[in-house]
Amino acid sequence: MSNLTLILGGARSGKSDYAESLARETNQPVLFIATATVSDDEMRERIEHHRAARPQEWQTLEAPMNIAAELESKISQLWNGVILLDCVTLLVSNILLSLPEDSSFETVMQKVKDEIDALIAAQERIGGEWIVVSNEVGLGLVPPYPLGRIYRDALGRANQMLARAAGHVTFMVAGIPTAIK
Repeated sequence: MSNLTLILGGARSGKSDYAESLARETNQPVLFIATATVSDDEMRERIEHHRAARPQEWQTLEAPMNIAAELESKISQLWNGVILLDCVTLLVSNILLSLPEDSSFETVMQKVKDEIDALIAAQERIGGEWIVVSNEVGLGLVPPYPLGRIYRDALGRANQMLARAAGHVTFMVAGIPTAIK
C-alpha cells in the first residue's frame, strides 16, 4: 500500500492542523513543502505565522510549482521521514495563474496532470511517508465564471489522481477526521 495520505476538506476544516499532528506523531524528520506565495500583506502575515508555528527542526521547501523537480534537487537519496505538502489547492491555483489568460481548458488540465503525475512518481522514487493536503471542491456551488469552473475542475481531477495513488484518504469536517480509504 502506498505511503501517501491525502487529507481533503473544505476551507477551515482542520486539514492542515490534522496533517501537522500526523507528521509530529511519527517522530521522524519532516520536510514541509509550502505552495503559498506572497500576493499581498495579509498573505505575507499568514505565511509568516505558519512559518513561526512549525517546529524548528522541520525543514521547509517553498515551491509554488514544479515540486517534484524541486524535491529531487534537494533529496539525493531515499527519504526516511515525512514529506508534508500543504497544499494542492494553492499548487493548482499557481499553475492556472502562471498560464496565459487565454489558455484552453485542455492546456490547463494537461499542466495540472503533468504536475500531479510528477509528484506521484517522485513519491515512489524518493520514498518516505507523504501527507498531502487539499481542498475538496466537489461539494460546493458551480462557480459563475469560466476561470472558476476551470479551477474547480482542475483541482477536482488532481484530487482524484492523488486519491487513487494514496493508501489513505481522510476527509475533514469541522476538525473531525473521517477515513475514506
